[in-house]
Amino acid sequence: MSSATRQWALDRLAEPVTLEDMARHAHMSVRTFTRRFRSEVGSSPLKWLAQRRLAHARLLLESTDLTVARIATVCGFGDPVALRKHFHTYLGLSPLAYRRAHSAPEPMMAR
Repeated sequence: MSSATRQWALDRLAEPVTLEDMARHAHMSVRTFTRRFRSEVGSSPLKWLAQRRLAHARLLLESTDLTVARIATVCGFGDPVALRKHFHTYLGLSPLAYRRAHSAPEPMMAR
């Protein structure tokens, strides 16, 4: 049921996607969509979306040198403050601390 809507939302991570948008895409009322989504996925649609955005932000922090502000925009958080809030809530650290902990070490210079 909601796999097509989940993919639709994933394809729009950078865009503001609301619960109403997701329910409309699934051709259901918000209440029915939320109930069915929770039954299938095990979390609310917006919590699931925030977790997907956070996973994408983590990947970008690990694999690119994009700024935190740019990553916040690309992942749909809107601004760095919202991204930092999600990082602190779910991971207990800031995006920059996460990047330092998970980035590849700098190559050593030959002497």
